[in-house]
Amino acid sequence: MCGRYVSPEEASIEREFNLVRAEWQFPANFNVAPSQTVPIVRVEAGHPKSALVRWGLVPFFAKGKPGKYSTFNARAETLSSSASYRGAWAGARRCIIPALGFYEWHVKADGSKQPFYIQVEDQSIFGFAGLWERSRAEDSSVVESCTIITLPANEMMAQIHNAKARMPAILSRELRETWLAGSPEAAAAALAPYPAERMVAYEVSSRVNSPRNNDEKLLEPLHVDVD
Repeated sequence: MCGRYVSPEEASIEREFNLVRAEWQFPANFNVAPSQTVPIVRVEAGHPKSALVRWGLVPFFAKGKPGKYSTFNARAETLSSSASYRGAWAGARRCIIPALGFYEWHVKADGSKQPFYIQVEDQSIFGFAGLWERSRAEDSSVVESCTIITLPANEMMAQIHNAKARMPAILSRELRETWLAGSPEAAAAALAPYPAERMVAYEVSSRVNSPRNNDEKLLEPLHVDVD
């Protein structure tokens, strides 16, 4: 799963994803949490476009109201069958959520949890595969939202995320366009665990546990032993 990540600032995203005249303004976020507004890249009229949406998908039928269940992650195995996500999947409402890295928690022998910060070595800015949705409220206002897709973990991530052995779907650069605009079959094939040998991870401070903490010091390595 992926419950916290680090989002680049606007100019970096625009350069990395070749966005023209992006209509957004925001700083880097070092501790993005569900329900916050996050930047995404999606296709409109055949071209990649930027948008700011809620992290935590609100289904089109929900009348703009977040449900009682968590929807910030969607399992790749059930995209076409889950009531919350099948509409977005069938409608090819696919998106990319830009990131510098993400956090995951390792459960130690005593039951305590040690946060790790994870990056990919071959992309300084990468993208999670996601879905986005538009839901109209009773007052006619529109809520746009997104979810990050998760997969069974690779070898490295299974050791870190030992409670559930899941990881976010990370796209290689060459598969970004396929994910955004390819056929359903091609997009589904793009959802594969990122190679463990192209990822790096290290322990960080438990300050990341609180979304109120949001500064670059969260990314500093913590030199402690993990059981």
